[in-house]
Amino acid sequence: MRQFAEIEDLSGLVRDALGSGCRVVAVDRLRGGSKKGVYRVRLDGTRTASVIVYSWADAENFWPGAREADPADPFAPASGLVPFLTAQRSLDILGARVPQVLLADDSRRHYPADVAVVEDVSGGTLEALLETDPTRAAGTLGDLAEMLEVMHRHQGQRYGRVDLLERGGSVSKVSCERRVLDRALRDLEEAAGRDGRIAAADAALRDRLQELADRVSPRTAYGLIHGELGPDHVLVDADGRPVLIDIEGLMYFDVEWEHVFLQIRFGERYVALARPGLDPQRLDLYMLAMRLSLVAGPLRLLDGDFPDRAFMQEIAEHNAKEALALLPLV
Repeated sequence: MRQFAEIEDLSGLVRDALGSGCRVVAVDRLRGGSKKGVYRVRLDGTRTASVIVYSWADAENFWPGAREADPADPFAPASGLVPFLTAQRSLDILGARVPQVLLADDSRRHYPADVAVVEDVSGGTLEALLETDPTRAAGTLGDLAEMLEVMHRHQGQRYGRVDLLERGGSVSKVSCERRVLDRALRDLEEAAGRDGRIAAADAALRDRLQELADRVSPRTAYGLIHGELGPDHVLVDADGRPVLIDIEGLMYFDVEWEHVFLQIRFGERYVALARPGLDPQRLDLYMLAMRLSLVAGPLRLLDGDFPDRAFMQEIAEHNAKEALALLPLV
């Protein structure tokens, strides 16, 4: 049985962050997280009505059977206080809005896991705002496009997660496109073992991935990307500005990888985030690879006890259809 945080577990931590006068009156574990716990902590005795606590406890990670990770692989699972703080600092330097960190604690003095206390951004998610107030959301989308342009133009000569590069991690001798191809082939194998339609098209999908990869030309500079930037990973502050969350996977990589995810997650609203000059060959390869990842990943998550099972099954089902639709007609 997984044990999650309660009021008594987080009270001392929050007092350290905000002062001894504050009192925790309620703790709500927010839905959706698969690698860390996200808690809204409601307060009394302080001008701050609530804060968010991130917990990287083992019980908060729903991913079963993690594969042995290549230290140079930017797609290796990204979770923990160090990746979070490194990404937060990197984005803050560029002026990209992220939640303010009020306390980061790896001492295990108040809680038996690495934790961070951050501001509770008041305006909810951009995903919700797009549904309830499209006019206001349009301004936030415009600001997000500017923020992404700054990030993507901030280039490095090596690719990889920012925390690994900062710590002098291994430099990959494999190109980005080869890295994506290898991952896509693993995802294809995994998805084919779980979905009969993917299994039936295995050879055609494998051939198509290789064909698309062969068209991509080498590149030696990489932009800073979030990696999983959907409208649910963008909060909106009181001034309508976008605030990036779930940033632990921040990396230098081909910006086309970011843009295919943006296309998938923002749909028709992606037009506000599009930019000229993207490599169409990379976009083609990365779109098929991303679709296969969004089949294999959710189905892998369902091997465990992730609670929102219908939602994950829906993601896998939708992306299986989209992956098959990318095969050329014969």
